[in-house]
Amino acid sequence: MNSLNCASAQSDPKSRSYLWTLFFVASLICSAYFIGTSSFGSEYKEGLTRWQVIETMQSTTSNKCKDRCRTFGSEALPQGIVRKTSDFEIRPLWNNTVKDNQPKPSMSLLTLAVGIQQKEVVDHIVKKFPLSDFVVMLFHYDGVVDKWRDLPWSDHVVHVSAVNQTKWWFAKRFLHPDIVAEYDYIFLWDEDLGVENFNPRRYLSIVKDEGLEISQPALDPAKSAVYHPITAHQPKSRVHRRMYKFKGSGRCYHNSTSPPCVGWVEMMAPVFSRAAWRCVWYMIQNDLIHAWGLDYQLGYCAQGDRTKNVGVVDSEYIVHLGLPTLGVFNGTEDSSKSHIVDNRVQVRIQSSIEMQIFRDRWKNAVKDDECWVDPFQHSVNHTSNSTEHQMKIDGHIHT
Repeated sequence: MNSLNCASAQSDPKSRSYLWTLFFVASLICSAYFIGTSSFGSEYKEGLTRWQVIETMQSTTSNKCKDRCRTFGSEALPQGIVRKTSDFEIRPLWNNTVKDNQPKPSMSLLTLAVGIQQKEVVDHIVKKFPLSDFVVMLFHYDGVVDKWRDLPWSDHVVHVSAVNQTKWWFAKRFLHPDIVAEYDYIFLWDEDLGVENFNPRRYLSIVKDEGLEISQPALDPAKSAVYHPITAHQPKSRVHRRMYKFKGSGRCYHNSTSPPCVGWVEMMAPVFSRAAWRCVWYMIQNDLIHAWGLDYQLGYCAQGDRTKNVGVVDSEYIVHLGLPTLGVFNGTEDSSKSHIVDNRVQVRIQSSIEMQIFRDRWKNAVKDDECWVDPFQHSVNHTSNSTEHQMKIDGHIHT
């Protein structure tokens, strides 16, 4: 059933009218038989008047409510009490003044998948995002939460913990579009990012000015451990949306319209508008947690032309440090000791398996949906994705 339960699910007023008519005619026949024909005319007129009044009342109520859409599950509630969205604002236990219809300041959301080993790097990232403009949410994939309490901002952010899960697993379960509907932009970032040359306020100003629905800051190629050619920082540029002459998975010419030549960002530091995220969230698979292959389909959520609405911001750039994160665990409680367990090879293998599963699902979904029209039909059948695959096999695993 659709999320909205509208008038189509209500009983048909015409059917009710037919039933009332049959009931009334039967009543008239019985009355005429027992009372006699002398009173039939007056009884008929009186009954007809009552019936017309009832039908008028029912018709008025039906016309008033037939187009009212209700959220599925809320049909038993008066509409005004229903709150369809929420947020991550932390509210006090007392002295909390609640005012209906009070305008809220414009806010965005920063989410990070983190482990305690990268505490210092994460601290630098969070300090870059002023809490007056951003809500911060940490996804703890190692289960360690208490050791973050000594940081001054820790009590002002939301902590969510689930061991050995990726940021995509967390995002599917905790970033439902109705929950993040209050936020203009959603930053879904990895933890191993250097932000010395990044200002989030200036970044969002550029994104809004350029009309980017899906974006990421450029990566400093001189300092980044792993990066894709299209996301490399271009020093003389403010924003770029495409790349040229990329030798790998085919050449990217001036008329190229397919990822990764155009309309493409990496998965380590994407930024989504509210509208784009509502689409992306539905695309994230509930049972696949690594999201390999999702990057090639993000353009479908760009709210229009992906060659214009997806881009890389050069003037605010970051460094991909390439630190060992997901799949690497310290085998002792004392992080100063070096009993390290490295399962990154197994994680890469699983990531590759899930990428193929996602691609097969996309292919089958396109084949089975007769009503779907591909807006990028001419560019869907891009050449081999082997370069992207090999980069991920050789490089860092995104949490």
